[in-house]
Amino acid sequence: MTRQNILIVDDSPTERHFLSELLSSQGYQVSVAENGEAALACIHADLPHLIIMDIVMPGQNGFQTTREIRRNPSTQHLPIIICSSKNQDTDRIWGIRQGAHEFMVKPVDPTLLLRKIATLLGRTG
Repeated sequence: MTRQNILIVDDSPTERHFLSELLSSQGYQVSVAENGEAALACIHADLPHLIIMDIVMPGQNGFQTTREIRRNPSTQHLPIIICSSKNQDTDRIWGIRQGAHEFMVKPVDPTLLLRKIATLLGRTG
C-alpha cells in the first residue's frame, strides 16, 4: 500500500519540523511548503491526501489558499486541517467557511491531531 502523503503548509521552520517528525513517525509521507503559493505548486506537482494549513503566512494566507483549493475541481475533495495560533471563534468559523474540515489551535495536541488525520483519511486503529 502506498503511504499517504500529507502536505504541511506553514511559514515556521520549527512548526514544519515538529509536524514532519510527528507524521513521519506514524508512517505518513510528508511534503512541506512555506506559504500558500508554494503549497499550490506542491499540490499541482504531487497531489497530497491531506493538507495541514497555517493561516498567517507571507503572501497568500491560509484562508485564501484553502478557498483556492476548494474552487479547483481537481483539489476540492482534499481534506484540510487548519492549525493556527489564531484562536478566536471568528477565525474558526471563517476557516470552516473557506472549506477546512477541522480547525486546531497551536500548539496542537499531537494525539488529537493524529486522531483527526486518521478520521479524515479513513484509517482505523
